[in-house]
Amino acid sequence: MTLLREVKDSLFHLFFPHNCIGCGVAIPGAAGQLCIRCLAAMPETNFENYPGNPCENIFRGRLPLEAGTAQFYFTKESLMQDLMHQFKYKGNKELGIQLGTMMGASLLQSGRFAADALVPLPLFANKEKKRGYNQATMLCKGMAKVLQIPVWEHCVIRPMHTATQTRKGRVERWQNMEGKFEVPDPGLVEGKTLLLVDDVVTTGATFEACGHELLKAGNVTLKLAALCIASR
Repeated sequence: MTLLREVKDSLFHLFFPHNCIGCGVAIPGAAGQLCIRCLAAMPETNFENYPGNPCENIFRGRLPLEAGTAQFYFTKESLMQDLMHQFKYKGNKELGIQLGTMMGASLLQSGRFAADALVPLPLFANKEKKRGYNQATMLCKGMAKVLQIPVWEHCVIRPMHTATQTRKGRVERWQNMEGKFEVPDPGLVEGKTLLLVDDVVTTGATFEACGHELLKAGNVTLKLAALCIASR
């Protein structure tokens, strides 16, 4: 039976090749969307293993974090930019889940990111409807497979639209995000350790605004994980 399945899989791959979305090379079987070469080329930070890492330092004096990390460095005209574009704007939710699984494996191995729940940084409802999904939620779904903790999608919401953060400085980004998040049921998160997740951290203004709103619930321990950190 196993041999028959292997033959069928080989024939399927022959006529319907599964190509790496990073470089286009054919990938045998259903081993995710990235080939071994592209996986090896992804610029990992390894921040999760080091307290006081550059991601945590972004929030020093601004947001009390127990731990913070970003999985990869982000630079323009790079593999990571291509993957982010596919994941964020081209509807490739499966890629987001795969990247989230990679994040979860790194966090689990570090031992620093135990939490009661994963909290995807929310999008404004109309923006999420237009895109079809929240990219942070896709990352959380992948992470949850490894970390074995729930995803709390709506414990914090973004009821108001905000202008794009692109081309804004740190102060402008903070002013743009101030007061833009709400926690509908503070009792749900009170006393919990939460792992707040998003796709990229630049100045940290969005994470900061959302994190402070969660902390208002009382006795909340906050941790943070981003897929990428923008290189400066």
